[in-house]
Amino acid sequence: MFHTTKMMLLGSGELGKEVIIEAQRLGIETVAVDRYDGAPAMHVADRSYVIDMMDKQALRDVVEREKPDVIVPEIEAIATSELEKLEEEGFRVVPTARAARLTMDREGIRRLAAETLGLPTARYRFADTYEQFADAAGEMGFPCVVKPLMSSSGKGQSVCRSEQELDRSWRIAMEGGRVQQGRVIVEQFIRFESEITLLTVRSAQGTLFCAPIGHIQQDGDYIESWQPHEMSASQLEEAKRIARAITDALGGTGIFGVELFLAADKVYFSEVSPRPHDTGLVTLASQNLSEFALHVRAILGLPIPEIKLVSAGASRPLKSDVEAQSYRIAGSGDALALPDTQLRVFGKPVAKPGRRLAVALAAADTAEEARRIAAEALGKLRVLPDPGDVEG
Repeated sequence: MFHTTKMMLLGSGELGKEVIIEAQRLGIETVAVDRYDGAPAMHVADRSYVIDMMDKQALRDVVEREKPDVIVPEIEAIATSELEKLEEEGFRVVPTARAARLTMDREGIRRLAAETLGLPTARYRFADTYEQFADAAGEMGFPCVVKPLMSSSGKGQSVCRSEQELDRSWRIAMEGGRVQQGRVIVEQFIRFESEITLLTVRSAQGTLFCAPIGHIQQDGDYIESWQPHEMSASQLEEAKRIARAITDALGGTGIFGVELFLAADKVYFSEVSPRPHDTGLVTLASQNLSEFALHVRAILGLPIPEIKLVSAGASRPLKSDVEAQSYRIAGSGDALALPDTQLRVFGKPVAKPGRRLAVALAAADTAEEARRIAAEALGKLRVLPDPGDVEG
C-alpha cells in the first residue's frame, strides 16, 4: 500500500483548487472542506466535506475523523480558537493556528503590524457602533477607507468620501463581513502611487521573495494583477523588510501574500494573508514555480530552487454579471486563440453577480503587453445563464 502525507484544506475555492492540484502531483492525499457543496477544490480532492467551519464541534469532528498530517486554512472564516486547541493536541496547522487567528480579523493583524512591530501603516480606528464609526471617520477625514474586521476578496470594503456616504459605507461593511458583527476598521486614505502584493515564502531554506505583483482593486476586490511591477531599489528593500518582519512574527512555513502601498516617499503595510493570494494567480503564467507550488513545497519542507520569472504576466478575473443556478462560460475559444493566453475556469456551482468564476492569464515580453492581452482575453468571455435558470 502506498503511504503518503494527508493534507486537509479548510476552504476550497479557486486558490485551494490549485493548491490541491500541486499537492496531488507530489502524491499527497487531499481532503477539501468548505461551507458549500461543489466548491472548486472538491473537484480534484480525494475526499470532501461540507461543514460550517465557524462551528467548533463540526470542525473538530472532521479533523478527528480524517486525522490529517497537515491542516491548511484557505479562508478567514474558521473557528480559529478550535484550531489552536487542535494544534496544542498535536495537529499541524499551516502556517500556525496563531497566524490563522491573527489574520482572521483586521484588528489582530493591524495591531501586530503597527503597535507591536512598528511597521508603517495608515492611521486607523476601530468602531463597534454606527456612532463610533461616524466619529472615527470624522477623525480620519474624508475620504477614508471602511472595512469589516473579517471578510474575503474585499467584500464589505468601501471608500467613504463624505458625511453623506456614511450610511452607505456602514451598510456595505455590515453586509460584506464574513461574521455579522458591528466592528469595523476605519483607515486614513493613503494617496499612493501603486499597490502591490509581495509574495513571501517561509521555507526550510529561509525566507524567499517573488517578484512584486502590481494590482488594481475595485471596492476592495482585485480586478487586475501583473508581474513584475516596477519599483525602485530602495522601495523593494523596504518592502522586503516589512514583509520579512510581519511573516517572521506570524511564523510557520508556507506562502504569505503581503499587501503594500507604494507612495512617493514611503512604503506602507496594508494587509497580509497567510496563504496564496488572489492577485498571485498571475504566477501560473509568469513564474517557474507558481505561488501554489511554492506553498506546497514550503509546507512539505521540500527544496525550492531560485524563484524565476519565465516571462512577464498578467491576470484578469471574470466576474459574473448574472445570477443563475445553471450557467456556462462562452468565448473560451476566442480567448485562448490569443498569444500565450491561459484560462482557469473554477467550476463554482452557481453564478452570482460579482462572483469570480474564471481568470484569464497572459504571458508576454513586458508586463504592459501581458496586461493588454489579458484584458483582451477577458473581453471575449461571457457568463451565460442556461435558459430558464435565471433567478429573478
